[in-house]
Amino acid sequence: MMKKLRNADCGMRIAKCGMPSAFQVSSLRFQLSAFTLIELLVVIAIIAILAGLILNTAGYIQKKGAMSRAQAEIAALETALEQYKTDNGDYPTGTNGFPTSTAAPKNGNSFLLTNLMPSTGKVYFEFNKGMTNVSGSATNIVDPFGEQYGYVYPGTMNGSNFFDLWSRAGSTNTNAWITNW
Repeated sequence: MMKKLRNADCGMRIAKCGMPSAFQVSSLRFQLSAFTLIELLVVIAIIAILAGLILNTAGYIQKKGAMSRAQAEIAALETALEQYKTDNGDYPTGTNGFPTSTAAPKNGNSFLLTNLMPSTGKVYFEFNKGMTNVSGSATNIVDPFGEQYGYVYPGTMNGSNFFDLWSRAGSTNTNAWITNW
């Protein structure tokens, strides 16, 4: 019964029931508006600026995380080398670069890998898959930036009775390197 009254009421008052009259339809056409080209360009520019800020921050966070990981790995390698010295009387002898050179170490540091994680005997350090890189026939220890860790014994920065261990941290600026000296 309520439906019948509503339908009858709508028949008498078309505008109240949601059915626009001809005049209302024509005025609606003029009230609709769209975005102008300038408004769209402003919105796109704001989105581009925000995206740039986010990408820049994400890159900074990744680099900071890699630097923290390199510091932790150098500290762990130092501990493993100290344990090696305790058992063998000396640090592993060798070098794959010089801490005064801005060039990335390239000679290979696989001698560290074979001394700290030999196939038989005491293992001083467990290298996870991300810390090693196969280059030719040698497997080298790499930092989070993809470069080999530098190692020199006898050391040049810490003195001849100690070793030098460093990561270039993806930079040629020696002040930005992560070192043990």
